[in-house]
Amino acid sequence: MSGIRATEVEALRMRQVLGHFPSGVTVVTGSDGGGPAGFACQSFHALSLDPPLVCFCVGRSSTTWPRIRASGRFAVNILGVGHEQLSRAFARSGGDKFDGVDWSPSPLGSPLLAEAVAWVDCRIGDVYAGGDHEIVVGAVTALEASGGEPLVFFRGEYRGLA
Repeated sequence: MSGIRATEVEALRMRQVLGHFPSGVTVVTGSDGGGPAGFACQSFHALSLDPPLVCFCVGRSSTTWPRIRASGRFAVNILGVGHEQLSRAFARSGGDKFDGVDWSPSPLGSPLLAEAVAWVDCRIGDVYAGGDHEIVVGAVTALEASGGEPLVFFRGEYRGLA
């Protein structure tokens, strides 16, 4: 993209302003020969009903995403109120993020977190360059919701719906 450069719009200011837009909190998971992998993701949304597609964005610096991408599939676990610690665990780099986490394999084999209020199982469709992120489109193959209130991130804090 051309036009405005990062030096003209400071990253911190962009984060502050866009933090006024609430987002749900998810954990994107997958599995490869090294076992389960996952990362916290707030940039997830539905893309299309026909065909059923979802979309998320992941930083190019992620060390987890290449493992998931190589598998050709992923699951999105939608977190509920009270799952702040789970989100924080998957937001950190390194270590075994699945230590002490109850999960089971999705129909495609990606980890489904027992605490999630909903999940979406996908095959990786297209992946596009998006600045310092990649934009990932997933073809939905299965999904389920168990209910519960979603965890929301707004202005730098975890919240529930009012």
